[in-house]
Amino acid sequence: MNSTPKQEEQKFWDTLERDRELSIDLQEILLRVYGERGRKALLAVEESRVKRYLDFFVVVGTSDEYVVEDEFCTCRAQVFRGGSCWHVLAARMAELTGRYEMVDEWYQETLQ
Repeated sequence: MNSTPKQEEQKFWDTLERDRELSIDLQEILLRVYGERGRKALLAVEESRVKRYLDFFVVVGTSDEYVVEDEFCTCRAQVFRGGSCWHVLAARMAELTGRYEMVDEWYQETLQ
């Protein structure tokens, strides 16, 4: 029986939450479900470009840093397209796997 894209997406997040690691099989599901967004998110996690500040996750993109909180991101794609951009996917994956850099300061204070 074939699963729907929504079921594949749910399977990905359920398995990641349970196993706390991005196995090869799980990476394949990620790429099937999210395509290029999933590839970029995986690369950000693998390259340690996800930071956890005391107040937000921050994902370092190709041209800027993007603040992520839950399903919201400060990137242009999020604002114009809606839905989860790759920064949100990367932050969520990093949180579930523990693969992020912890920064012991408030991100908002770094902006001053």
